[in-house]
Amino acid sequence: MTQPPSTYDCPPTLTDTQVLEFCKQGFLMLESVVPDEVNQRAIDYLNQDTHYEPMGILEQDWFIENVICNSEAVGVVRSLLGRDFLLPVLMSNHRRQCPWTSQGGWHVEGGTIYEPGFNHILVFYLPQDTPVEMGPTEVLPGSHHFMSQQRFMAHLGNIKGAVRTAAPAGSIFMADYGIWHRAAGGSGIGTRDMLKYMYWRTTPPTRDWLIEPDFDLAHTNYEEGVKEFGEQFRTSLDVARLFVWLTGKGDHYKHDGGQAWPLPARRIGTPFGFPAELSNW
Repeated sequence: MTQPPSTYDCPPTLTDTQVLEFCKQGFLMLESVVPDEVNQRAIDYLNQDTHYEPMGILEQDWFIENVICNSEAVGVVRSLLGRDFLLPVLMSNHRRQCPWTSQGGWHVEGGTIYEPGFNHILVFYLPQDTPVEMGPTEVLPGSHHFMSQQRFMAHLGNIKGAVRTAAPAGSIFMADYGIWHRAAGGSGIGTRDMLKYMYWRTTPPTRDWLIEPDFDLAHTNYEEGVKEFGEQFRTSLDVARLFVWLTGKGDHYKHDGGQAWPLPARRIGTPFGFPAELSNW
């Protein structure tokens, strides 16, 4: 068996608009991207290795090729983390025997660092069909911008706007490492495996994903399609800051307060406060 290489590179697959959408929501789902035969092989393996950290699966060529280095998944990783990203070195399995009636508490991953930027991608792989009845993970869109610790969220119950990541077998769910999430209860019957792992950035951010020539950084609506949980227009500030950071120009991001860029509005000409350094981005 071969060990996965320490770093990996491939062509990016996301466009400007898709990268911006990830900055807004903090997650995306790739449905049914792993072949059925690989899903079954993964299930068979996990039935034999029931440890919560089945590390041996990272030594299986078939798993590395079809899951860890899945072409659709690594294209997303390459778009967000840049060239030569680091492949997973730890594997966890959040296995549940359904029915599972208890809800988990809202939390962020241990080790989350609150800083401008995006240096890690959290990933869940579902080898079996995982409808709502099988207790898929629940996430809160946009919560990767909140910078809240678990003691301030664990007591919360149902949150309006939260999303259960139900998906067919072979789906890969990818998220900002600091997104709010929790285990959902499941009324179905059977075993639900959910493998969790992550990728790391090794190079400085730069806008080298699939560029849209007409993408307008100055007039883009940075909060359209995002549920507002915090202060008014705070989403625009957080999303624009993260997106600009990913282009490699994070040092030039600024907000001059009030109705200045990047707040959404129908303006005449270039929005007030739009950084001149971003004009030729």
